[in-house]
Amino acid sequence: MEERQAARRKEFKKGTELEETRRRREDEAIQIRKKERDEQLARRRRMQDEETTQPAQAVSTATTTPASYGGGADISILPQLLQAMINGEVSMKFQATQQVRKLLSIEKTPPIQPVIDIGMVPYLVQFIQQDAMPDLQFEAAWALTNIASGNADQTKCVVDAGTIPLFIRMLGSPNIDVKEQAVWALGNIAGDSPQLRDMCLRNAVIPALLEVFRTSDKVSILRNATWCLSNLCRGKPQPVLEAIEPALPVIANVLHSTDSEVVTDALWALSYISDGPNERIEKVIESGVCRRLTELLGHQNSLVVTPALRTVGNIVTGDDRQTQVIIQSGALPKLLHLLYHPRRNIRKETCWTISNITAGSREQIQQVLEAGLIPKIVETIEIASEYDVKKEAAWAISNATSGGSPQQIDALVQSGAIKPLCDLLTVNDSKLIGICLEALDHILAVGKAAVDQIPNIHENPYLKLVEECDGLGKIEALQHDTSDEIYRRAVRLLETYFPVEEEMGISDNLGASVPQGGFNFGSN
Repeated sequence: MEERQAARRKEFKKGTELEETRRRREDEAIQIRKKERDEQLARRRRMQDEETTQPAQAVSTATTTPASYGGGADISILPQLLQAMINGEVSMKFQATQQVRKLLSIEKTPPIQPVIDIGMVPYLVQFIQQDAMPDLQFEAAWALTNIASGNADQTKCVVDAGTIPLFIRMLGSPNIDVKEQAVWALGNIAGDSPQLRDMCLRNAVIPALLEVFRTSDKVSILRNATWCLSNLCRGKPQPVLEAIEPALPVIANVLHSTDSEVVTDALWALSYISDGPNERIEKVIESGVCRRLTELLGHQNSLVVTPALRTVGNIVTGDDRQTQVIIQSGALPKLLHLLYHPRRNIRKETCWTISNITAGSREQIQQVLEAGLIPKIVETIEIASEYDVKKEAAWAISNATSGGSPQQIDALVQSGAIKPLCDLLTVNDSKLIGICLEALDHILAVGKAAVDQIPNIHENPYLKLVEECDGLGKIEALQHDTSDEIYRRAVRLLETYFPVEEEMGISDNLGASVPQGGFNFGSN
């Protein structure tokens, strides 16, 4: 059972089985990939999801039938079942529909396509309209849900039969099982593609689904309703904000649920909504979730932490005011803790989040420094075995050097930032080399300015630190890099801070040392 559930939890669609455990789904399929907006100007960067879209197979506790379809089900009885659905009495229609549902609910290779090909879908659609026969209605809805959990063409077959408005109407059913099955079916349909998601939204699924939250307290239906809601918010291109905005108060409310599955899917919904322009971020902030989001960064379940962190990260891609809301909600100590998390993706997204905060104002950079994050970020660049984690940590340092004051940049140096930046100059990644060169440029510029501002400092105090970790040699080697951009940056650094005419006396130039505790740059 555990292996069967684990396989299903990786999908955005869900099959069904009779016990309550059939309603479980954990969204672990998000693979975190970074999309960098702009080479130079945009310091804040969003995450891009690479989502698994392979549909889940339906699962059931039905007894095993003789194998003749893909090793899974005996489909020779389908014509007989179809005739019972067409011509049988009510009891026969029910029994035939139930048997079809059981066939569609086997774990391996359910006969979805044979059921479609023989023409059963129109009759199942007729049965879900039989409000006076909720048992038949439920079995037919279950069967259609499993068909909709198939591939895109099979889902489309269900939709083309006109089921979306019918399932939405069923959300108001007085029968809790019928209502829950309709929620599940709509979740599968919305999760299939942005086109079907938008079709559900155009049919006013959100108001009907919100009524389910208002009138239901059964845990399994709340889980399914939250999962369905997350699918209605998911996908690119994104749904229009006006269509999903009414769901924000409900999402904010269920974040306080004691059920981790409900909380997890609510967080994923927030992460989808907040992934975009500042107006989307603002709507999420206005819903009052930021304090709770930061609390959930400390949750013991990493399945909760992951979407909470993604949402926090999305919010800090906004403007400085929006970023400050997250800082004031107490996020920085939680982010420091997450830098020690055993899961790579969480550490990576934590560094990404911090990099967007250090892309903010000097006041925000100062808050990061005062929260003690920089030494751990530097250590992460030095010792992390995962390259993508190192890269995000380097962004955090580079962004801080880009917008930081001389005092703040000196604090970065005191935390040991120069060596890991120099070490990364040999990687096979022009983008990463570029941001490290940029950071070193900002650091050396501050050191050069110190010569004019601080008495008794006659040479750039940071040159020696660069030389000690072979930074000069690595920069010189980049003059032969295949990237024109890297070549130009390397040459600029050498000409600005390591002029050729002084090469013979380089040891004298590098004689200055950085005093204990850094330099006193004054108040400017």
